[in-house]
Amino acid sequence: MASPVVTAVAGSAVMLGLAGAGYVLLLRQRIARLTAGAAGAGDAPDSHANPAAGEADDDSRNRYFRLAAESGGAVEGWINPAGKLYWVNRAVEVSTGYTPDEVLAGDFVELLVYEKDRRYCRDQIGEVLESGVPAESELRIVTKAGKQRWMACRWQPIRNESGSLLGLRALMSDVQARKEAEYKLLETVAALRRAQALSEHYLRRSNEERSRLSALLDVVRMGILFMDTDRRVVFCNRALFNIWGLPPGDGFVGVRDAVLQQHIVQFLVDPQAYQRHVAEVLQQEEPSEPFEIRCKDGRVVREFSRVVPGPDGAGEIGRIWVFEDVTEQLRVAEQLMCLAERDPLTNLYNRRRFHEELERMLADGRRHGESVGLLAIDLDGFKPVNDRYGHQAGDEVLVGLASAVGAVVRRNEMFFRMGGDEFAILVPIATAQELSELARRVCVCIASLRFAFSGESVAVTASIGIALGPRHENDGERLVGAADRAMYVAKALGGNCWEFARDSDARRLDGASPAG
Repeated sequence: MASPVVTAVAGSAVMLGLAGAGYVLLLRQRIARLTAGAAGAGDAPDSHANPAAGEADDDSRNRYFRLAAESGGAVEGWINPAGKLYWVNRAVEVSTGYTPDEVLAGDFVELLVYEKDRRYCRDQIGEVLESGVPAESELRIVTKAGKQRWMACRWQPIRNESGSLLGLRALMSDVQARKEAEYKLLETVAALRRAQALSEHYLRRSNEERSRLSALLDVVRMGILFMDTDRRVVFCNRALFNIWGLPPGDGFVGVRDAVLQQHIVQFLVDPQAYQRHVAEVLQQEEPSEPFEIRCKDGRVVREFSRVVPGPDGAGEIGRIWVFEDVTEQLRVAEQLMCLAERDPLTNLYNRRRFHEELERMLADGRRHGESVGLLAIDLDGFKPVNDRYGHQAGDEVLVGLASAVGAVVRRNEMFFRMGGDEFAILVPIATAQELSELARRVCVCIASLRFAFSGESVAVTASIGIALGPRHENDGERLVGAADRAMYVAKALGGNCWEFARDSDARRLDGASPAG
């Protein structure tokens, strides 16, 4: 699309062309008289003289003709059939700074035309002279001050009444303003194309990054939900659909959070608690604490949320919610905890958990002024069972004993397997009488058990040592040592009985009592 400047210059060129055509018709009446002088002249005549000696009655007409040519705004010249300029009007001085005499003194192409356009200019003049067909072109000239200017040139063949070629009429119009406008337009178009290409490049890169990010988030096992500041869904990955049983392929982008919550709460054990949690999270700017959501199908989903700040860090662009199904993770953690705290054979708490609970109960007892009871249990006759019937038989005895004694132990009393055939019971808020009664029940329970191996009936008994803390010992290890010593005393007495630990003056807290 042409600029206004281009349109104006083109209009001017058309008008000049029409005027020049009329001018040529008027000149043709003078051509015949000028033929002899113009065609035969080897050198340019005076630019202000009549080109050919005419008749006296033509002087006034020749003068008017000359004045009309000289008064034109465009540079106008005559080129003979040999390609030499032999007349030019005074407009050449306005456009180039060279006088007509300076231009006619030598080769006007060499003097005026820019060096890179000279060959083109000569070729076109020669082509028009040879073919006799008018031509137009644009080329650069160099002014006397050394500046370049664009000129629109028209090369018009001139013929006499008989059709013989007399030369060329050269008409040059200054189009520098149009060229500058065109250059600016081209620069603007080029800048717009560069901007468009850059925009398309960044858009393509953005789409590629979005595709890569979506692909990455779709393989993540955690459900990711991004909502804008209007609490509408902007993005959700595939894992979110799987966690909450959302219909595959259903479009949730643009949906309000309330719609999504209505779908989620149907799976929850306590929907009201979850909705209260969400309302609290939305009121705070800080990242939320992990929140475990219990589902009706037994699953546990852990949720986390935080505000997403804008690029400048000043405002926010939304909030991200992360959901993770931690059911298996919690199951494994519970299993690992069980392995760490429980005996794998009997499923009783192990020695590690025993010491943790002992220290905790002693600390609570000191704080509240209450006693803690400890029963150290060792089996009588267990080694012969292992030696005679094998370890599998021994394991069966231990498992059966753990189950039977576990039924005797009360809810607030904790039963432990310390290793091998050693067991222990911790009793918070205990008295000597209560511990004695517990020891009696345990001895009776174990002595009543019967096991059959290789067709033979097998039984075991227990020796029990009882210690009471912090009355007896205020330290966990010393309390265990006191109970062990009492247990060995009971075993030395023949087993199947219990014995209390002795205090610092070597007196027993209570007398030993047989199980029977």
